[in-house]
Amino acid sequence: MSDSQRHSHDTLFARIVRGQVPADIVYQDDRVTAFRDIRPQAPVHVLIVPNERIATAADVTEAHEAVLGHMFVVAARVAEDEGLEKGYRLLVNCKEHGHQEVYHLHIHLLGGRPLGPMLCRQASRTGPGAAG
Repeated sequence: MSDSQRHSHDTLFARIVRGQVPADIVYQDDRVTAFRDIRPQAPVHVLIVPNERIATAADVTEAHEAVLGHMFVVAARVAEDEGLEKGYRLLVNCKEHGHQEVYHLHIHLLGGRPLGPMLCRQASRTGPGAAG
């Protein structure tokens, strides 16, 4: 991804929020929009985005506290609406090493099946705490 794409305010998600790109929107208000991921990684995979772009989790400031809290409230509401009473995972990717693909902060809401461990375990480890 180029620097201009990373820093552009006109992201794919911004266009979805404005209704310029079709999406399966499951929730929208004046602060956040939630829509189904086009490449779902679980039976339920919804993205929750602030309507005003924040590029990454590293760009969050105290001024964003209200909208970030609202994103979690919306996540719980969507999870309930989707029947995820057995649980779900909320995930935020940040920048290149976090595998962030769209530089518009978003929470992945994943559920509908057991999701397994957070990260793949390495085949072998050395150092303190390594089994062996």
